[in-house]
Amino acid sequence: MAYEAAFGEWVHEHLAGLGPVTIKRMFGGAALYADGLIIALLDDGVVWLKADEQNEPALREAGARQFTYPMKDGRMMTMAYWSLPDPAVDDPDEAVRWARLSLEAALRKAAAKTVRKKKARET
Repeated sequence: MAYEAAFGEWVHEHLAGLGPVTIKRMFGGAALYADGLIIALLDDGVVWLKADEQNEPALREAGARQFTYPMKDGRMMTMAYWSLPDPAVDDPDEAVRWARLSLEAALRKAAAKTVRKKKARET
């Protein structure tokens, strides 16, 4: 993963309509946070949006690519992150729309973790 500060500045400007976001470096790349949750990864000039079973079909249909990386044993690992669709790269309003869908996916994942923790404590 690779992250450049200038790209982070562009992401902040491009997604300004989303509201406050924070970028934190990690593993050579960076994570984009909104409401305290990771909603995207930033790597090599690409915004990789968080996805789940609800927003992934729309990302796929919009031509987004799934985040993959090679493992040491040669296998390819896939993650639940998809590239910002090409039209949204040039359109901040469209980018914010996609980012909101990723925030919703992150909120769903966080809510599911909370439910699992409560069930584990009850047993």
